[in-house]
Amino acid sequence: MYFAERLSKFNEPETLKMAKLARELRAKGHDVVGLSLGEPDFDTPDHIKKALIDAVNSNYSHYPPVAGYPELREAICIKLKRDNDLDYKPEHTLVSTGAKQSIANLVLATVGPGDEVVIPTPYWVSYSEVVRMAEATPVLVRTSIESGFKITPDQLEAAINKNTRLFMFSSPNNPTGCVYSKDELKGLAEVLKKYPDVWIMSDEIYEYINYVGRHESIAQFDDIKDRVVIINGLSKGFAMTGYRLGYLACTNVDLIKACDKIQGQMTSGANAVTQQGAVAALKEDIGPSLAMRNEFEARKKMVIEMLAEIPGIRLSEPDGAFYVFPDVSSYFGKKAGEKVIANADDLAMYLLENAFVSTVTGGAFGEPNCIRISYAASREDLKKGFTRIKEALAALQ
Repeated sequence: MYFAERLSKFNEPETLKMAKLARELRAKGHDVVGLSLGEPDFDTPDHIKKALIDAVNSNYSHYPPVAGYPELREAICIKLKRDNDLDYKPEHTLVSTGAKQSIANLVLATVGPGDEVVIPTPYWVSYSEVVRMAEATPVLVRTSIESGFKITPDQLEAAINKNTRLFMFSSPNNPTGCVYSKDELKGLAEVLKKYPDVWIMSDEIYEYINYVGRHESIAQFDDIKDRVVIINGLSKGFAMTGYRLGYLACTNVDLIKACDKIQGQMTSGANAVTQQGAVAALKEDIGPSLAMRNEFEARKKMVIEMLAEIPGIRLSEPDGAFYVFPDVSSYFGKKAGEKVIANADDLAMYLLENAFVSTVTGGAFGEPNCIRISYAASREDLKKGFTRIKEALAALQ
């Protein structure tokens, strides 16, 4: 049977692959500690659940507008003003079935064959693959643990050329947890204002999970605001992963119309009931979100202390999100029996198959010396998981 050539141009998300392998091991009776998926281990807050139930009882069961209900698009604008001091109108927003679809809409609307997209590494696994699906070329700019895994203005400028159409980055970052300061974003904005044909994607899905103070968005700089596309959603900050609700915001109405056109042929509007829950999430009490953030920060401290007990680990301490991204290259070349641990891929599989702890290879994020470990898990599981990791690494010869 024939399958489209495009399938050979991109890979299955490594995060989902590791979660799948972990489930298979659990099905065989193994006690697997799952530290691979980026999913909060909290329940959706009660006031949001009530809004969802009310929406069902109010018969939100019909096709919603492709771009989202007016009340939700207005709620997004209220949130952007309240939390970020950014002025947007409802027509500057588009609601999608998860932030991943928002990203796909943007990429498909702005790039194609022959175009280039600048992406600093490490990056979320789907950035490069969606670019490849659009038949454009990802230009990966490698950052370092010494720079806190942040791209510098000089690196950005060096990567841009006449074929560049889009710059994609996230803050707080997945997988590193790095958070760009206002001054750092201003430095990038100074470069980007020289290139009026380049769109800027600012993925802010981890906005509420920030340990260093107020979230800063690159959309605050007027010189480039019309080209900045904010990506956000409800999965991380509101523990609503299964409800699938994301959105993008851009003051360029033509960009919104282009994304609307693509989404209209793909899925149409996002889930009608979920949209009503999203209105409550964005407009009502964000106390539960802040409580989740505080718990994540406590877990981060615990995880860093446990990592410090493992020889050969290097770490840039995360300022946001709920991951650590340690450099584990000191273990490359060591053996587990006759098996040589050649790279992070091998190490992640070794930890899964021998310690029964699921992590994700840093190669999936564009950084081959690291692995990503999620601390969106209970403290009990974290202690168990890191004890196993320490013992498994010590067993390597």
